[in-house]
Amino acid sequence: MADAFRERLGHDFGEPELLAQALTHRSHGARHNERLEFMGDAVLNCVVALSLYERHPRTDEGDLSRARASLVNRDTLARIARQLGLGEAIRLGEGELRSGGADRGSILADALEAVFGAVFVDAGFEAARRVIAAAYGDELAQSDPEALAKDPKTRLQEWLQARRVAVPEYAIVGTHGEAHAQQFAVECRIPALGIVAPGAGTSRRAAEQDAADRAWAEVTAQAAGGRRDRSS
Repeated sequence: MADAFRERLGHDFGEPELLAQALTHRSHGARHNERLEFMGDAVLNCVVALSLYERHPRTDEGDLSRARASLVNRDTLARIARQLGLGEAIRLGEGELRSGGADRGSILADALEAVFGAVFVDAGFEAARRVIAAAYGDELAQSDPEALAKDPKTRLQEWLQARRVAVPEYAIVGTHGEAHAQQFAVECRIPALGIVAPGAGTSRRAAEQDAADRAWAEVTAQAAGGRRDRSS
């Protein structure tokens, strides 16, 4: 599993034990990933800040800061970790495994930061910058600080209202996990556009924001498709 994850990550570690440590949760053993997470948090913030600074030379500090916060928050990190299949590679203690820790947003987000930290320690800033840019993909390439400065629910609602489409409906479709680590599953529904986007989080609000973010990706993809159709 770790080999497949390393291939998706796109970095050949000179010290493979760094990746093993980055993928080890504290519940699994003493040599866990929290020190690498500390490094990864710093390098991720730097890479994202530099990318936004270079891409948006006319954007002020306030909007850049809010955009960075949106790109490096736990929900965004967990979503990218799932896209990379990190949950299949992470090493957890038996208790965390039984309680669904391999798909828990906080564990995934922290582990992904640790992976970024491991790349930085292994090969330096440029290697970490390349890996982060690849992992974030369009999140960075198409970043809009004004839009990112707003939380996903607000951004989605304003976009729909501007086009006279009814605002989304949010519904809890399930909960799981122990009371101290409960996960909420939510759907963001936009019937007029045929969109039902799932979301998950450790609170109803976080799950709704995650679902809104996924719905936003769908509505913008639909809009881009419509523009291409009209131009062909």
